[in-house]
Amino acid sequence: MAFGRPGKTATLSLGMAATLLTLSAPARADFQDCLAGLQAQAAAQGISAQTFRSATAGIAYDEKVIELSQAQPEFKTPIWDYMAALVDEERVDDGKAAMRQHAQALANAEARYGVDRHTIAAVWGVESNFGKNLGKMPLVQSFATLICANHRRKDFFKGELMATLKIIERGDIDPSRLNGSWAGAFGQTQFMPTTYQRLAVDGDGDGRRDLVDSVPDAVASTANFLRVAKWNNGQPWGYEVKVPRGFPAGSAGRKNKKAIAHWASLGVTRIDGRPLSGEGPVGILLPAGVDGPAFLVTKNFDALYSYNAAESYGLAIAVLSDRLRGRGGIQAEWPTDDPPLSRAERRDLQARLTKRGFDVGEPDGKVGSKTRDAIKEVERSLGMPATGRPGAKVLEALRRG
Repeated sequence: MAFGRPGKTATLSLGMAATLLTLSAPARADFQDCLAGLQAQAAAQGISAQTFRSATAGIAYDEKVIELSQAQPEFKTPIWDYMAALVDEERVDDGKAAMRQHAQALANAEARYGVDRHTIAAVWGVESNFGKNLGKMPLVQSFATLICANHRRKDFFKGELMATLKIIERGDIDPSRLNGSWAGAFGQTQFMPTTYQRLAVDGDGDGRRDLVDSVPDAVASTANFLRVAKWNNGQPWGYEVKVPRGFPAGSAGRKNKKAIAHWASLGVTRIDGRPLSGEGPVGILLPAGVDGPAFLVTKNFDALYSYNAAESYGLAIAVLSDRLRGRGGIQAEWPTDDPPLSRAERRDLQARLTKRGFDVGEPDGKVGSKTRDAIKEVERSLGMPATGRPGAKVLEALRRG
């Protein structure tokens, strides 16, 4: 998400739920009064009363938004599960098909902004699965709820609401199409409204900047974002490397960039053993520690990181971009004896859990609390540690019956 993705859906603790009720009950009662105050602030920013009334007509205080905003993840996703879900064969195939279908739009964005089409497409794939997952929560309702509930980031969300109202006033996007995540990221490549105001561009020449229904606008805007983030089209994001035993893990990190000769002197090589190459300074990324895959990363990786301020996210885009170029994926093994599952395998797992009588919802490959609870029950029945993790061991156990 450009920029920043607050926390993901999870179960609320009893204490947090009580806090939520305390916070939100008065906010629900005062919601209309709060909206009236927001209208005055919108008017001060040049937003017409008509735009405000039409944008807020029929909206209501949304308890689900508050729940999601205060949820604390009870399960930390291992990096190998995260990568397996975002960069699987299905997404690579879908990405290649999307690139063929929208070849001209991607070529135009590449030529205009100097960001290669594979990187643009990788952002598109990670953010919305090439337009298939845009989010369903109305932006104006979400922002108004967060503001009126006196959320700790109230001022931030107020700025996003005003930016959303300006999008509506300008007529770039139909208000009914302004839906996204609870935090307000929207469109094919998940821009926040203030980021949209700064960096969205008209890619198809129709005079509008529509990141929801115009792929040319979305991919051009993403290319513009990366251009501003100082993407250098003559440089790779990095590549996989091998670190020697005893490599000082404390010297790794995206920010700790050194000359390539420095890393070579410590015994770092390409994954196939060849000497390091390229221009520095560069950093060494160890997303699973010294026992897992390692990557040399350039300043281009920083541009990818800036899209969502997470190294795992930047790595997913980087690896997916390589796969879309026809290159291989990560070669080194992750440090786990329970390999991760692709989305197709996760759907298979969910279907088998459903067949056994568990309610996990639609088998869609998205692992939520219901799926994790069902996995725990299966693990307990098999005498395995009850982790709730969708790994190869529990899937194979279910396949064996």
